[in-house]
Amino acid sequence: MSTEDRPPAPRSLAEALRARGDVPLGALLRSRPDLITPVPTDLTQLATRAGTRASVVRALERLDRFTLQTAEALAVAADPATYDELLGLTAGDGADPAVVAALPHALEILREQALVWGGDDRLRLVRTARELLAPAPQHPSPTGLGPTVQEATAGMSPGRIQEIVTAAGLSSTHDSVSAVTALTGLFTDRTRMAALLADAPADSLEVLERLVWGPPYGQVTPDPAARLRWLLDRGLLLPTAPGTVVLPREVALHLRRGLAHRTPEPVPPVVEVTAAHRPQVVDSTAAGQAYTALATVEELLKDWDEGGPAVLRAGGLSVRDLKRTAVALDVPEPVAAFWVELAYAAGLIAADGEADERYAATPAYDEWLEAPAAERWSRLATAWLAATRTAGLVGGRDAKDRTLSALGPGLDRSAAPEVRHRVLALLAGLPEGAAPDAGSVLARLRWERPPRGARPEDDPRARLAQWALSEAELLGVTGRGALSAHGRALLGAAAAVRHPEAEGSGPGDSGPGDKLPVHHHRPVPVVPLSPAEQAVASAAAARLLAPQLPEPLDHVLLQADLTAVAPGPLRRPLADMLGVLADVESKGGATVYRFTPGSVRRALDAGQAASDLHAFLAAHSRTPVPQPLAYLIDDVARRHGHLRVGAASAYVRCDDDAVLNEILADKRAAGLGLRRLAPTVLAAQADPAGLLEGLRSMGFAPAAESAEGDVLITRALAHRTPPRTAPEPVPDGPPVPDDVLLAAALRAIRAGDLASTTPRKPGTAPAVNGELPRTGSAETLATMQAAVLTGEALWIGYVNAEGTASQRVIAPIRVEGGFVTAYDHTADEVRTYPLHRITGVAELADDSG
Repeated sequence: MSTEDRPPAPRSLAEALRARGDVPLGALLRSRPDLITPVPTDLTQLATRAGTRASVVRALERLDRFTLQTAEALAVAADPATYDELLGLTAGDGADPAVVAALPHALEILREQALVWGGDDRLRLVRTARELLAPAPQHPSPTGLGPTVQEATAGMSPGRIQEIVTAAGLSSTHDSVSAVTALTGLFTDRTRMAALLADAPADSLEVLERLVWGPPYGQVTPDPAARLRWLLDRGLLLPTAPGTVVLPREVALHLRRGLAHRTPEPVPPVVEVTAAHRPQVVDSTAAGQAYTALATVEELLKDWDEGGPAVLRAGGLSVRDLKRTAVALDVPEPVAAFWVELAYAAGLIAADGEADERYAATPAYDEWLEAPAAERWSRLATAWLAATRTAGLVGGRDAKDRTLSALGPGLDRSAAPEVRHRVLALLAGLPEGAAPDAGSVLARLRWERPPRGARPEDDPRARLAQWALSEAELLGVTGRGALSAHGRALLGAAAAVRHPEAEGSGPGDSGPGDKLPVHHHRPVPVVPLSPAEQAVASAAAARLLAPQLPEPLDHVLLQADLTAVAPGPLRRPLADMLGVLADVESKGGATVYRFTPGSVRRALDAGQAASDLHAFLAAHSRTPVPQPLAYLIDDVARRHGHLRVGAASAYVRCDDDAVLNEILADKRAAGLGLRRLAPTVLAAQADPAGLLEGLRSMGFAPAAESAEGDVLITRALAHRTPPRTAPEPVPDGPPVPDDVLLAAALRAIRAGDLASTTPRKPGTAPAVNGELPRTGSAETLATMQAAVLTGEALWIGYVNAEGTASQRVIAPIRVEGGFVTAYDHTADEVRTYPLHRITGVAELADDSG
């Protein structure tokens, strides 16, 4: 293309955006969704919004390390800079091949995100980004560079500048500007600088070496040493404040051989593999963890079935209740916090909303229990993947130094879902059965999203990633550190499609065998699956997991030592009944239940008869019912209900007055306040529940009775909260627009831009900052009627019923009844507008399209 045919260089970011097609403009809006919240009126407003501090900071925080290094290099380059100048700052004099290969793509990202605009001969970093990244005493640059010679000598006297120029071996000039220019030219000339430094004392060069990679500032005394004086005299160090000197940027770049960064990182760190397992072993291990996860959540909710711990006034569980829960689940407290938060995220537990508020299971828990095991697991895993509540924070401190409690406020971290997806996507990129080195995973994440202003150990994303790895293992998404088959399915196709670097191929590959070089890979932002996509992925994960889970059993093995062994998971009716009739003694691959007088009495209290218990055990045992167990049931049943407790305050009645005499004689009954009313009746000051408990502690087996004298069945009633929905994740900024919203936003922006940039006839005031045209009603009507006759297009200002103002280009067709019907060029359709809502009208130039 000849110079005459080449389009003119854009003079602003708005012009650069105006030259983009819909595809690159849509890519900008996807990568920076805050730019269309709300939708800007035109491209000028879009460019203005793209340059605001908050938006630029957010965009910079989402750059990978090398792209950010490229932006930092542009911030210390001339404005505008050429591509060759940028390449010199990033690749150095040695022209590192990896940097040379990676730089075009990094620059493409910066252009796509509207952080850089202009051609390769005039690269410009947006002003706000330059202010954020350029070196300054208040916020040093990650490059470690200081100010330029021109910036450092801005307040220096002309005489002192001339002295420096002369000492550096340059001819004196007539003004400071030319003197600074000459000094800058010397420092940027590799040959002349090498000659100047060749004469430098060795200890002076040591001073430069200490400052060259930053920080570039140093302290000097009023009478500096000879080694410092040599550098100050030649401008190799320049004073910035009393007692402070700085190494000029041009000198530092010479000493660095042109590098803006000490260690350019064009290639992402490789995720190292520490162990390789057979995929079948990984899947079976993960399935075992998944089964344990289901059992743990069930045990937690069963423990809270009749009403769980109280809700703190500030919200959440108390430290004591968390400890009790950890003991009940036989896990450490941080793990107990994870299970509690997972059940909460899945909508299985919530606060009941009563005056004495407590945590309890929700109605959704009963539905969850009835689902197949694999589907129950997929619901937990899906909730974990999307949850912003972070259990790892429990026990820490918030900004006001208050302890963060489980189920309490302050645990949401909006980046958590993205980090979990990214960690699992990195694992999905490894060979099946490969377990990664956790350190290399964290290093990769730090490269993809460098922590700004924080040490690596204080990086919040690193903490989220560490928790994601451990929680994925607890939940059974991974097994032995490697991603399982059902874990891959849980991610859906997004893991491979949206992260091409994980498979070593990019969107431009011609086939599976054409692998892009590593330097072409860049981290693709993790886009969450839509609800429909996630439902499909979760169903696929459940299908893969189902064959790996043990089949529920309908039998146990009764032992002569009053125990029953469940060699695997039990079907729900059997497990529920056995949980009432016996106590769990140990858990593991096989669960051991122990029968005791108290557990048998519990079953009798729940309405079971001795014959029912005998029949139940005989039907569900693969071994004969041991005689000691049969005797235990009959013995407890014979004494069960022999004593009757009712409300007097409370009373005890028994047909055998000898038993009542025994009770009265027992010292342990003193606190019950018993007295004889009749040979077979005792009255008590204690309430019926306390009386029952007191007599049972003395070794008796009383039963409660109703006012009619019937035995009361004391089956526990499950406590449920009102219907509750799972907590909504806290979004990490505006959501990424879908295709429909993106198309509508592009259309609206193009329409507004057309209205604001269409040429007007001479004498018509141009639009300024989106200002609407203003004309009187009579002039507006006359202009509309004339345009109907001539077929000309008009520029109008319009305010809709909601009060939103816009500019439009229309071709009027008909004007009648206070309305104008016209072809709207901005909307590309025929519309009717009330004349009283048109603020003004202006004719367009004859050559406007």
